[in-house]
Amino acid sequence: MSAAAKPAMPDQVQTALGLRAVGRLQEALDVLVTPGANIRDFYTVRADLQFALGRYEEAAGSYFTVITSEPENAYAYLNFALCLRHLGRWAQAAESFEKVLQFEPHRDEARLTLAACQLYLNRPQEALANFDRIWSDAARGPALFGKAVALQLLRRFGEAAAAYERVLAADPNSEEVLSNLIALSIEARELDGARRYSLRLLELRPQSTTALQGLAAVALERREFEAAVQYCGRIVERDSACVEAWHNLRFATGRIMSALKTPQAAPAAAGRR
Repeated sequence: MSAAAKPAMPDQVQTALGLRAVGRLQEALDVLVTPGANIRDFYTVRADLQFALGRYEEAAGSYFTVITSEPENAYAYLNFALCLRHLGRWAQAAESFEKVLQFEPHRDEARLTLAACQLYLNRPQEALANFDRIWSDAARGPALFGKAVALQLLRRFGEAAAAYERVLAADPNSEEVLSNLIALSIEARELDGARRYSLRLLELRPQSTTALQGLAAVALERREFEAAVQYCGRIVERDSACVEAWHNLRFATGRIMSALKTPQAAPAAAGRR
C-alpha cells in the first residue's frame, strides 16, 4: 500500500474532546497517549480531564507542562493554582494566583481564591486588601464573607460582625456565618450575642455541636452551672471524644455538688417564753 493510501490516524485531542462531551472522561483521558505536534492542546485537554476526575497532582503536572512552553498562558496558570489549592499547597497556590493577576488584573476568580489562600497562610491583612478589590457582582458575596473572616482574624470585631450581618441578611440560614458569629461574640465577650446566635443556629440544626458549645460557654461565664451541665452533656452524647466538653462537664458538675455540700445557715431558733 502506498503512503498516500494509508488510513489517517485519528487525532487524539479531537477524539478525547468528543468523549468528554458525552461524559466519558476516563475513556477520553485514556485516548491521550502521545502529544504529537500540538503540545499545548494535548496537555491542556489532558490536564482538564485529570482535574475533572479529581486527580489534582497529575493535573498540576500537565498544566505545568503547558506553562513551561507558554509562560504567559493565564488559563494554565489559573488551573495550576487551583490544583495546588486542592492539594493544600497554599503558599505555592498563592504565588500562582498572583501570577494570573499579573496577566489579568480584573480576574476576580483568581483574586478571590488568592485571598482565601492568604487567610490559610495567616496573612489576613493581605487577604483583606484583595477582598476589597473584588468588583464583580458574582464575587461580592463570597468576598464579603472572606472580608469578615479577615477582620475577625485582625480582631476588628465590630467591623467583622457588621460584615457577617450583611452576609446573613442575604442568606439568613448560613450555618457557617452563624458559627463564626458565635466564635466572634465569645472572643469579644459579647455573651448576649453569643447566646442569640447559638440559639438561632440550634433552630436550624438541632444537633449542632457549635451551637451547644456556644451556649455552654455562655452558661459557664455566667456561672449558670446547671445549664452548662445540660449543654455539655448533649455535646458528649454526640461527640464522646470532645475533651473540652468532658472537662467543662466535670467542672460544672463539681461546682453544683460543691454548692449542695455547703451547709445552709440554720434558721434562728425561736426564743422560749
